[in-house]
Amino acid sequence: MMFMVYRWRRMARIVAVASAALLGACGGGEQVSRFTAQRILAFGDESSVINADGSKYTVNAVFAGTSTLDCQANPLWIQVVASLYTLAFPQCNPNNLGSPSGRIYAVAGAHAADLEGQIAQQDALGGYTGTDLVTILIGQNDILDAYAEYPALTEDQLKANLKQLGQNVAAQVNKVADAGAKVLIATVPDLGLTPFAINEKTTHGDIDRAQLLSDLTLAFNTGLRANLENDGTKIGLVLEDERLQAIVVVPLFYSYTNIVNGVCAKPLPHCTTSTTVTDPASISGAPANSATWLWADSTHLSATAQADFGSLAASRATNNPF
Repeated sequence: MMFMVYRWRRMARIVAVASAALLGACGGGEQVSRFTAQRILAFGDESSVINADGSKYTVNAVFAGTSTLDCQANPLWIQVVASLYTLAFPQCNPNNLGSPSGRIYAVAGAHAADLEGQIAQQDALGGYTGTDLVTILIGQNDILDAYAEYPALTEDQLKANLKQLGQNVAAQVNKVADAGAKVLIATVPDLGLTPFAINEKTTHGDIDRAQLLSDLTLAFNTGLRANLENDGTKIGLVLEDERLQAIVVVPLFYSYTNIVNGVCAKPLPHCTTSTTVTDPASISGAPANSATWLWADSTHLSATAQADFGSLAASRATNNPF
């Protein structure tokens, strides 16, 4: 657990002083005057959810020798970004900040169509200021639902539907940016690289099901990226799909020892570092080290991957000319 705390804090320090990372995506270059967020607002699905008890849809950390959740350790990507500005969310406020300025509107199981309603909640509370940082990650559940419709719907039909959903999300992102906030929008990780996809590829012999899931993910992300206001001063694009693809090519470079299985023995959000599966590489049947596995379950990222993507997002926030 302490390894994970050290790791994500170290990543936050690195990105806070970075000057040249990720210059090619949705703007870039050094900021003339560094943007400092006074509030962070998280929209999306379960990848950005911290429950009232501090649990998350990844591998939750616990305090040593107990089963009590340590919500600060094993941070979500939005927590890594928030740490850049010494911000916190009410659902995880271990330092007892008087008025934590983070807000989570993300909901477990949310789909692209739900984003508008999440945004409307903040609109009703007064909207945005130029020191608000908004994070958005949504679309995974839409892609999985679309995949479940195959082959009743053709691959081309599914791609077209998902591309439109990506466009719809882009319209909502642009709306928030035009209202004054700075936005970090993340692409959906490549679902063709998940343990779920690997199992589907093995189970079905009709087509390469993993490739289908990758193609469906690409369709959604293409619709999203092609319709964002791309001047860099309002919106920062976080390429989670490309980072995941890079990890899978050279996992050891990114310190992952397992990229094909889910590490959790309990369903999310009840999985903790104390409830992992047996490591298939262990002769003695030792529990898996969740810090070096890419996936929490068949479709959700491990805590290490969440922190890694948080580092990517924090670097974008630091280097985007907001």
